[in-house]
Amino acid sequence: MPSLVDLVLHGASELLTLGRGAVPRRKEALRDLGSIRGGALAAEGGKVVDVGTTEEIRDRFRGRQEIDACGKTVLPAFVDAHAHPCFAGDRAAEFEMRCAGASYEEVASRGGGILSTVAATRGASREELVRLTRRRLDRFLSLGTTLLEAKSGYGLSLQDEARSLEAIAEAAANHPVEVSPTFLGAHAVPPEFRSDRKGYMRLLVEGMLPEVARRRLAESCDVFLEKGAFDREEARAILERARGLGLRLRVHADQLSSGGGAELACELGADSADHLEFVSDRGIEALGGSDTVAVLLPGVPVFLRKDRDAPARRLIEAGAAVALATDFNPGSCYCPSMAEVLAFARLRLGMTAAEAISAATVNAAFALRRPDRGRLAPGCRADLVVCDVPGPLALGSGLGASPVETVAAGGKVVARA
Repeated sequence: MPSLVDLVLHGASELLTLGRGAVPRRKEALRDLGSIRGGALAAEGGKVVDVGTTEEIRDRFRGRQEIDACGKTVLPAFVDAHAHPCFAGDRAAEFEMRCAGASYEEVASRGGGILSTVAATRGASREELVRLTRRRLDRFLSLGTTLLEAKSGYGLSLQDEARSLEAIAEAAANHPVEVSPTFLGAHAVPPEFRSDRKGYMRLLVEGMLPEVARRRLAESCDVFLEKGAFDREEARAILERARGLGLRLRVHADQLSSGGGAELACELGADSADHLEFVSDRGIEALGGSDTVAVLLPGVPVFLRKDRDAPARRLIEAGAAVALATDFNPGSCYCPSMAEVLAFARLRLGMTAAEAISAATVNAAFALRRPDRGRLAPGCRADLVVCDVPGPLALGSGLGASPVETVAAGGKVVARA
């Protein structure tokens, strides 16, 4: 007699379990999707209890809820390891400026960029930030993401950064998308400290970070290490203080210039170094020998009209743990779709379909240090997407239409196209 469980999914053209091998995936292992043709799975109590062929699973289980995935591809739900979902206002005018030839730096010099969003976010109520963030979480969910790193960084004062992190937590409460909150007070120097950088550094190190840690508003601390933002020694001071307060570390590294961000991230044991368009040879070597994940954001150069992309192939060949993310934000990548990121990774970074899928699931989950996510294996959380494509080669092979048909989180269907 088959056992009764919460969910049985059956009939998949291919079930991509990502369940074999060590985590994170490196080099050739990135291409091992653990595919089961005619695949099925059973879930109980929010976790996967078994995977196999449809015949095997139906012999063992029957579900209170069933998903017929006939002719479709099933994979772990997407994990977005770098996003900025909490902000007010928009920067559509900047997009127009860039399309007319203005650079990222030129836009910022004309009053645009991060600080324009800071002004709008500071002017919004907490209730408005909660509403906007929750609406964006709904969109992420519909596109197949069930775990999202969510940064602050558009407040840049103790009060406004705390308010943003509180809004993220409230928006995510009882939402199917789980968030991993990150404090990004070191996103830019706010206007009121333009002539007093040391004063803002003191506020970050002695004021904001201790309060964020005391109130447990964030899991991680991030720094934008870049010309015009924070230099390497400033970033080191902020990150070392954060680590001492029990926060995990992330770094915006080597996006617009080579500043040694990847090397610093590896030296400090950061969970991730993100962007990496200008990563140095030493940085690639350091990432290849560490557990610091190289989180690549291939949509950003597209939005910024940049010709230079992160060297994904060199990073993979060096043995780095490569992940993908959207960098969803109002200025440099207004894109919440991980499926589109797969396409950019294949078109711009030269990644194979299998490499991109691994980078958007199991390795992205490792970047957030969630070992039970990004895989469909017994004991892992039953977060999955059913995509209306016959096999993995079709994922990331087009733009403009999401392949995601059904999303399950914790073994329950939470979204349908």
